[in-house]
Amino acid sequence: MRLTLGIHPVREALRAHRPLDKVLIAKGTSGPRIQEIIELCRAQSVPVRFESREALDRASKGVSHQGVAAFGAVRGYVELEEVLEDARLLVLLDGVEDPHNLGAIIRTAHAAGASAVVVPERRAAPLTETVDRASAGALEHLPVARVTNVSQTLDSLKQKGFWIYGLDERGTEMYDEIDYAVPSAIVLGGEGKGLHQGVQKHCDVLVRIPMSGEVSSLNVSVAAGVVLFEWRRRNKAN
Repeated sequence: MRLTLGIHPVREALRAHRPLDKVLIAKGTSGPRIQEIIELCRAQSVPVRFESREALDRASKGVSHQGVAAFGAVRGYVELEEVLEDARLLVLLDGVEDPHNLGAIIRTAHAAGASAVVVPERRAAPLTETVDRASAGALEHLPVARVTNVSQTLDSLKQKGFWIYGLDERGTEMYDEIDYAVPSAIVLGGEGKGLHQGVQKHCDVLVRIPMSGEVSSLNVSVAAGVVLFEWRRRNKAN
């Protein structure tokens, strides 16, 4: 059973109509956002229980919960084929193993208009409650597909008309100086490692973000925001 903690993640779970068994609210917790959660629960016939804050502390095992916790079905992966119809932007991750980075990327990808995030079966953070919190509720709205092999998936996407853009500090093109085709797939490498060489070979273009100072690269979730919103800006203008 999946545990969702925090006001915003629980509210987004309810807004996405994810099946929930119950919602716990700490006694004495109030405010318009709490009232919205209660009303959403009533509308969807989700039981609401008011418990002591200590009870929520035990349920969350010490993780911050803001006085709200929900129990429900575990969020599963989707098949890649399910998200390809009408997809204009996919985000593929090559070895992102930190759950906070994965959650932040899911949040950014959703905000930028991506149709899905795609992760490999190996070398990838699972969809845990930490990922859910870091996504600030976006995990409820953006599908995550899991594939066996990233390189083979890129070849398959090419056959379906996608252009593949790999983000790597060794890229030969500047991210803000190229034209992005539609549909696009943007590939991001793992923390501190970048794209694997085998994955690089399957990209149509390797782009980089120019850096000043002594730091050669950005955190992968920050880099994702830079490139994804450049893609959004270009395609919104078009």
